[in-house]
Amino acid sequence: MKKSALVAAIGLSLVLLTGALSGCSSKEAASGDKVLYVGTQNDYPPFAFTNDKNELTGYDVEVVKEIDKKLDGYKIEFVPSGWDAIFLALDANKVQIIADEVAKNPEREKKYLFSDESYFSAQSVIIVKKGRTDIHSLKDLEGKKVAASVGDSYTQLLEQYNAKNGNKIILKYNDTGTSSDNLQDVQNGRVDAYVNDPVMAAATIKKEGLQVEAVGEPVQSDNINLVFKKDKQGEELKAKIDPIIKELKADGTLKKLSEQWTGGEFIPQ
Repeated sequence: MKKSALVAAIGLSLVLLTGALSGCSSKEAASGDKVLYVGTQNDYPPFAFTNDKNELTGYDVEVVKEIDKKLDGYKIEFVPSGWDAIFLALDANKVQIIADEVAKNPEREKKYLFSDESYFSAQSVIIVKKGRTDIHSLKDLEGKKVAASVGDSYTQLLEQYNAKNGNKIILKYNDTGTSSDNLQDVQNGRVDAYVNDPVMAAATIKKEGLQVEAVGEPVQSDNINLVFKKDKQGEELKAKIDPIIKELKADGTLKKLSEQWTGGEFIPQ
């Protein structure tokens, strides 16, 4: 991704967030509950997206709504934004939680707190133009152009592979960062492949009628967690929310939501 385009996009997102959420960390709802702002995307079906009624919904969104029902003293509101802007908003306390299919990794854990309880298990698969038969593994991507969004787990997986194998995969960073655009690039031949979650890919492929498909075996599986700022407030929220996620697992709520939104049960034990 070109640095100038990324900086401009992030700058615009932060301006919008700052204007809309000024003072949000101390804002209270009409009920007297403290408002918590949750950052997520609005174009990542079936996890977080805007539906035909212009309502934010999806698996991650509905999980947070269930948490909201059990979180005493707080009212949750969502802040849809781009992937990169979500983390900058958390850094600036413009949002207090991220719910956006974020996987733990050592680099992120140095900077952020993660819920101990995972609420989804995400796979990583290779997606190619339908009918293509020469790509089945990361090894097959060597010498090929692969779509990538800066900072997401799937791009980090490819970057780690490159670091160990001589940078043989040609990463083509997408300025917009949207999964839909990356999938369209695969269909139109601008790139050879894209690595992402098969559930998200299937939903986007169906919605947009794309001629692409997942191939080979999953290259990685990751547990997905909520993200908090690494400070006192983050510690307090984590301590309150972890038992709720555990309860939603135990009573079958997460299983039901996973089956509803993804077509399968992807709940880690």
